[in-house]
Amino acid sequence: MELRDIEIFLTLAEELHFGRAAARLFVSQARVSQSIKAQERRIGAVLFERTSRVVRLTPIGIELRDQLQPAYRQITEGIAVVTAKAQGTRRMLTLGTMGAIAQTLGGPTGDFRERNPGVEMHFKEVHPADPFAALRSGDIDIAILWLPVHEPDLTVGPILRSTPVMAMMARTHPRDRPSIVLEDLGDCLVVGPNGPIPRYMEESLVPYFTPSGRPVSRGALVSTFQEVLTAVASGTSVALTQAEAADFYQWPGIAYVPIADAPLSHWAIVWRTAAETDLIRDFVAAVADHSHR
Repeated sequence: MELRDIEIFLTLAEELHFGRAAARLFVSQARVSQSIKAQERRIGAVLFERTSRVVRLTPIGIELRDQLQPAYRQITEGIAVVTAKAQGTRRMLTLGTMGAIAQTLGGPTGDFRERNPGVEMHFKEVHPADPFAALRSGDIDIAILWLPVHEPDLTVGPILRSTPVMAMMARTHPRDRPSIVLEDLGDCLVVGPNGPIPRYMEESLVPYFTPSGRPVSRGALVSTFQEVLTAVASGTSVALTQAEAADFYQWPGIAYVPIADAPLSHWAIVWRTAAETDLIRDFVAAVADHSHR
């Protein structure tokens, strides 16, 4: 069995959905189906029960999952460790950040660099509408994301910071005032994500209903923070964003309005569990130590 086929099997065993498994692996559903059928022919037993509504592991599938998971994790970690050693002083840690959050990481990244002077740190942008793609593809090692994150293949580490949520709106918008409350969102069009962000994560920042139960309508669909700024500046939509944006993304004609009763937004370190390395653990430790201080 090829390593890629093992990854396909284990991903489908987590997702129990061919479409979601294919999306995580950046392959077609047909590729997932073909791989599973080939594994079932090789083993001589059905691994998944499939109906039009449900996909579940058979007893043989459960046993295969339990046998393969620790071995697969050991293989991927072993490859990561050896690769890091082979790179020597060119070892790298790539962080994915959203918007202005990268500007707030000086303390933890400084501590990490002091402990790992031979490691290069790189930063890449993570788009809010698709927060997990870069992690799952291996483009980044760690993502700094707002909570909650409930994904079976991802580990959530310590909280980096907690910050107020604000409404970003055009200064000509009828709701532009010193502050608003969540109930006011029922009178607004709020930008929506043009991507596969889980509903639970979107809703934690941008609710679908006001406290009284009125719907919060979605307006322009956006993929990047630049598109958020453009949509808000046009006056057609309001965006909810963390307070860091007000410090680093001041645009003519855009106001940042506090939301008096919005809960704080919590940012945390997230990484792919199967790809955890010593550098990731070192960065997590640096964050934890910095937070304690």
